[in-house]
Amino acid sequence: MITKLQLKMKNYALDHNFILNPNSKTVKTIVKGLIENEKEFGELYCPCRRVTGNKKKDKRIICPCVYHKKEIRKFGHCTCELFFKK
Repeated sequence: MITKLQLKMKNYALDHNFILNPNSKTVKTIVKGLIENEKEFGELYCPCRRVTGNKKKDKRIICPCVYHKKEIRKFGHCTCELFFKK
């Protein structure tokens, strides 16, 4: 499951002119967090965001969240540090 999700995120990054964090250990940790959130809450919520339990509000933090593009432009990476500027 981890490898499949890592590939999905890598392809997303490539399609949007980003890269995954070059530290593969960090990527694996973040992906594990996504998988744990999916098991616990039913969605791939970003591990760096707080899940409120309000499905409508929490929809915004499903990875890739609505904040990641702005964060990458501003900081060079998203808050989770999964996606980086190319």
